[in-house]
Amino acid sequence: MKKHRKKLIAAVIIILVLIVAVPVGIIIGGKIFTAQEKVVRTDWTMEVGETVDKNEEYEIEYAQAPVGDNLMALQLVPMDIEEEGFTYYDAGVQERLEGALEGMKDSRQWTATEPLAILNPYGTASNGLYLYFETDRKTQVTYTIHVEDDSIPDYTAAAMDASGENYTKVHEFQMIGLVPGKTNEVTMTIAGSWGKVRQTVKFSVDMPEPQSGYSTLLETTDGESAEELSDGLYAMMRVNGYLGYGFFFDNDGVMRYEMVLEGYGLDRILFYDNDIITCASAGKLVRINSLGQVEQIYQLDGYSLHHDIGFGQDGELLALAEENGAETVEDRVLSIDVESGQVTELIDFTEAMEEYFDMTRPIAATDPMFWQVGEWDWIHLNSLQYMEEDDSLIVSSRETSTIIKMEHIHGDMQLSWLAGDERFWEDTPYADYCLKQEGDFVPQYGQHCVEYLRAGEEAGVYDLVMYNNNYWGLSSRDFELDVADTVGTDLYDGGGNDSQVYIYRIDENAGTYSLESSFDVPYSSIVSNASLYGEQNHWIVNSGVSMVFGEYDAQGTLIREYAYECTMQNYRTIKYDFTGFWFA
Repeated sequence: MKKHRKKLIAAVIIILVLIVAVPVGIIIGGKIFTAQEKVVRTDWTMEVGETVDKNEEYEIEYAQAPVGDNLMALQLVPMDIEEEGFTYYDAGVQERLEGALEGMKDSRQWTATEPLAILNPYGTASNGLYLYFETDRKTQVTYTIHVEDDSIPDYTAAAMDASGENYTKVHEFQMIGLVPGKTNEVTMTIAGSWGKVRQTVKFSVDMPEPQSGYSTLLETTDGESAEELSDGLYAMMRVNGYLGYGFFFDNDGVMRYEMVLEGYGLDRILFYDNDIITCASAGKLVRINSLGQVEQIYQLDGYSLHHDIGFGQDGELLALAEENGAETVEDRVLSIDVESGQVTELIDFTEAMEEYFDMTRPIAATDPMFWQVGEWDWIHLNSLQYMEEDDSLIVSSRETSTIIKMEHIHGDMQLSWLAGDERFWEDTPYADYCLKQEGDFVPQYGQHCVEYLRAGEEAGVYDLVMYNNNYWGLSSRDFELDVADTVGTDLYDGGGNDSQVYIYRIDENAGTYSLESSFDVPYSSIVSNASLYGEQNHWIVNSGVSMVFGEYDAQGTLIREYAYECTMQNYRTIKYDFTGFWFA
């Protein structure tokens, strides 16, 4: 009897411990998962060869790059690279690297057969090869990269010179396309403006493995569309499990560029003058030139980026963010002056939509977004689109499954309209702001990446495109909503349902929204994007939870799909042609 009693007591104790431990485990696991996006890289060391020289003025060592004996290439190694707090995304470090590089340029006469070659000169791209040399006449460089691997086709590009000129005597550019972990046989063709080839130079590069350890070749599956893929590179952004990197793949699924970041992920790439602006870490935006040099740093002191950046008024960046240490998350919009770097909080949605905010609560362990337990993610903004004509901002709110337009954001800001399932807003003070659904269709749920597509026939009428995750889940308000059977309610399994690319016609004059067209894509409950690209009007669509992205023709028929590895999700994949930046 006593033995049974002891066993019973022990069993009760175990149950009680589990009751306490499981929620604690969920909380700890959730915090670890969400905190990883704010982690900043602490180890910048890299594989280098023998040190051949030093520049004491700039505290830079010149080391042999591990790229084989066929090309004499160097690496610039800051002497303080192993010190605590070191980062390549520092203005002082970048100035030192530039000074050391200029010293090498002036040290001798560099030719096409014996160029100044530096691997990853500014620490921002593991397989970017900087080349500098002079020719007797104004010429342009085109190069072809060949790898002895039947699964990797040749890659040809015309190099964009750092001067911005197509034909020059002094050539300075970053060679894009060298495959990590492979011996790359390069043929440079140097030709004049009339097409006459002045010189052909060949060399090989034994490119080191990817710094991230990520696969250099994606699995591809051709779809039913017979259209040719558009030119460009697919930029994979914020790949979970590989945060702190950006991966760029060609049409054959071959990695052609590995961008090394301070942390977080790219979110989006913006083109400004001859540079790009993107995220270096959760607390830092950067402006980078075609050589990989960081020209300006935008430090977001007190804030962390989350989900999107874009242009606002002339000379202004807009960024979705959250205030560090604040009670709520993912509900702020920042304004950043491109030239001065000044950061201003433009919109705090807890104030802009205060009456709805007061109806919400922090996330519990039993909610759909359980890994955010304890966080007050009441609106979860995930994309922004600035509209110049009425100084307005369209944002996508995943948590409310609603598209929101705020107008006069730099002045007397006010809510303009809400677009989504009107039933969600019926018992709130915002019911009258809802656009009326026109037509018989299932509205979007959990949508991402809402973008302006095109103007309509009159002012106030226009089209928006979005990735309709087609997933219903609410974690910040005690509210039930019956959704159609075609809508997914599981994070990992759509139950046979798909996500979609949706194009909405917004008619502000009539106060309506309608579904102009749509097509099905692989199911992804969260993250993901869909963007129109190129003259062929192809769609680039990433389904993050399904771990695939694809290129679709204008009718929404798949041309090619790419499968990738990640932990749970990859946030966005966007295609860019980089003409005028990397390529002429």
